[in-house]
Amino acid sequence: MNSEELQLKAHLLRRAGFGVSRSELESLEAKTYEEIVEDLLNVELLDEPNEDYLKRYNPDLTYHDGIGVWGGRWIWRMINSPRVLEEKMALMWHQIFATAWYKSDHTPSSIEQIELFRKYGLSNVKEILVRLSKDPAMLYWLDNCENHADQPNENWGRELLELFSMGVGNYSEDDIKHASRAFTGWTFEQPNPLYPYGHWETSFVFDGDDHDYGEKTFLGETGCFDGEDIIDIICKQDASARFICRHIYNFFVEDEPQVPAWDIEPPRNPEALNEMISIYMETEGDIKSILRFVFNSEFFKSARYKKVKNPAELIAGLMKISGRHSMIPEAGE
Repeated sequence: MNSEELQLKAHLLRRAGFGVSRSELESLEAKTYEEIVEDLLNVELLDEPNEDYLKRYNPDLTYHDGIGVWGGRWIWRMINSPRVLEEKMALMWHQIFATAWYKSDHTPSSIEQIELFRKYGLSNVKEILVRLSKDPAMLYWLDNCENHADQPNENWGRELLELFSMGVGNYSEDDIKHASRAFTGWTFEQPNPLYPYGHWETSFVFDGDDHDYGEKTFLGETGCFDGEDIIDIICKQDASARFICRHIYNFFVEDEPQVPAWDIEPPRNPEALNEMISIYMETEGDIKSILRFVFNSEFFKSARYKKVKNPAELIAGLMKISGRHSMIPEAGE
């Protein structure tokens, strides 16, 4: 493998994963760059990481309690999972759809939210936003469990539009109010008390008696919308395509200005972003299609040294590059 080919594959595996050791890189010599891209994208064809060895030394992982050890498990998966893009997408969506454990003190919902990002992170934008809207960690974080037909709470409706899908300047205050009404009655099952047996799981609940079935007008459309209708309308907007694609570009290609400046700061590469938006619109927000285009593009291949790693990427990447990242013994040891 010549030096340029080796560097290009290493660049791909840093951005689409968490880096690669020299021996792992050389084991890919027979594969073309394009074949590696397809391997990364088709995570369902790859093995799940074997966690038996990890759980042997961390028996508390057999129970969904203790946020610290589960955070450690995620780092372990970043380093050891064959499905590296699955973990990378979970990290990307976690940074965009951020919640925090400290508000709820409920570890199972925090764990399940990361599993949601892991399972659906490579699907399509509508699927991801619908799942997020029914996620107990998010329902509690943005108070939609307090969003009632006779007393709407606008926190989730506002952040869905501002931070998660469209960005400021692309909707009105009335759009927020009507979107919030559409999500009334979307809540979660109250988990049993923490003590004396530890945290219990929870799940999404639709309370039809607490839902506003009235007519709503949202982004120029009128109907008796529910939350899924609102998300369907959102995902069709050019503004949503631009917002999501800019996030993907920022995460995988090069650092952009921070999100609050996006309505006044132009993108680093408008031509690349416009091509990504076209694919979004053609595929109805299919994440794999967008990433396939990005990873095979010249602007991605030439974007070395244009990103600052976040802490998780740095730690996992150092472990991978060092070649000392696996504690699983070889057969016969």
